[in-house]
Amino acid sequence: MLKQYKIRDYDFKLVIYIILITVIGILAIGSANGEFQGRQMAGACAGLVIMICLSLVDYTLILKLQWVFYILNLVLLILVQLFGDDAGGAQRWIQIAGIRFQPSETAKILLILFYAEFIMIHKEKFNTLKNILMFIVFLIPPWLLVYKQPDLSTSIMILIVFAVIMFVGGLSTRVVVGIMAVVIPVALIFLSLVLQPDQNLIKDYQQTRILAFLHPEEYANAEAYQQNNSVMAIGSGQLFGKGYKNNEITSVKNGNFISEPQTDFIFAIVGEEFGFVGSCTVIVLLFQISMECFSVARRSRELSGTIIGAGMGALVGAQGFLNIGVATFLLPNTGLPLPFVSYGLTSLLSLFIGMGFVLNVSLQCSKN
Repeated sequence: MLKQYKIRDYDFKLVIYIILITVIGILAIGSANGEFQGRQMAGACAGLVIMICLSLVDYTLILKLQWVFYILNLVLLILVQLFGDDAGGAQRWIQIAGIRFQPSETAKILLILFYAEFIMIHKEKFNTLKNILMFIVFLIPPWLLVYKQPDLSTSIMILIVFAVIMFVGGLSTRVVVGIMAVVIPVALIFLSLVLQPDQNLIKDYQQTRILAFLHPEEYANAEAYQQNNSVMAIGSGQLFGKGYKNNEITSVKNGNFISEPQTDFIFAIVGEEFGFVGSCTVIVLLFQISMECFSVARRSRELSGTIIGAGMGALVGAQGFLNIGVATFLLPNTGLPLPFVSYGLTSLLSLFIGMGFVLNVSLQCSKN
């Protein structure tokens, strides 16, 4: 499985971007809640080792286990439904052999790996109705299991990644236009329905988050409270921030204006303590990681490598955009972690695993 690679072909640029943004995340987590910093640091070190090891293994051989990935994904998600921990009204965590993790985070990576090989096998007749329906049918079970946790934000991310995968897999423009002609009106109708008082399509707290986004003044002391405080924290950082681990009582972390700021609202900590410069640094690094993944996808010698690169690029880019959009109140509260920055070992290790595959695809691009 190990090949002879040349050190000059290694994508050190991508590795540097990943290390830099992970370090920023560790620093921000240490300021938001110091008790989690050591765990995140340990997770980052383990993730870096895993990423490097995977980057040296031929991804085309690992992808032969695509059905193992798919079945493992389903089993983990089913176990969450049966034995998962209930926290905050959502059942998303499970503990196996003393290790507690979130299968919905690993689901995104496992689905990318599954479709990378599955689409590769069926690429010759990709645009036939039979194959398109087959691709969708295999997405439905894991997607429904994530949605029912409930985890609307992650289920949306899965759909975004799937759409990108299908597009780079070879979906014709005519089919894309046809799908958009159906999806956009349906989405608008769905949004209008979920805003009705007696709707049953989404959970009440999810509806309230949307209403808080549309009418923040009515929910200023409730669902919009954290987002309003996040915006104020980011703005208060001005150009260079208030300083790392500052002692100002009015800061987000010292005043407890945001619950668990080390997770979904970590960008507020970055903005407050490192200012506009720090915020832009995070955004630029996420953009560079995403674009580097897309560059690897474009240069890949095989369709499976293209799907891995594009899938990971879409995951980092879209999830980063959604998280920052929530922290700056440009979007309704979704509960997605900021890639490589938010605290969460399952998310962090999953991303490192995915990037390990991207790095190996990059190494094999030089064989063209």
